[in-house]
Amino acid sequence: MNESWPKRVSISDAVIFQEIEGECVLLNMTSEQYYGLDNVGTRMWQLLSEHGKPSVVLEQLRKYYQIDEGTLRRDLGAFIAELQAEGLVEVEAAAA
Repeated sequence: MNESWPKRVSISDAVIFQEIEGECVLLNMTSEQYYGLDNVGTRMWQLLSEHGKPSVVLEQLRKYYQIDEGTLRRDLGAFIAELQAEGLVEVEAAAA
């Protein structure tokens, strides 16, 4: 699983985001698509925008949620992949 874990994630310059009552609304200015994140997705988004390193985000999330690392790593990886597919983030792959 580590082979696909990104080294760094950065928020696309084309994305505007706003937190509203614990949830986050994203707008991709390029595609003109809106996205809504629940409270867990919002926390992941905040940490990614603050730290950029998925390994740091994973460590921070483990402090908040009672979940095993493997499940959290898989969920965070899927979240990042979805954000990337929608053009909301840019991902720097880890060196092989």
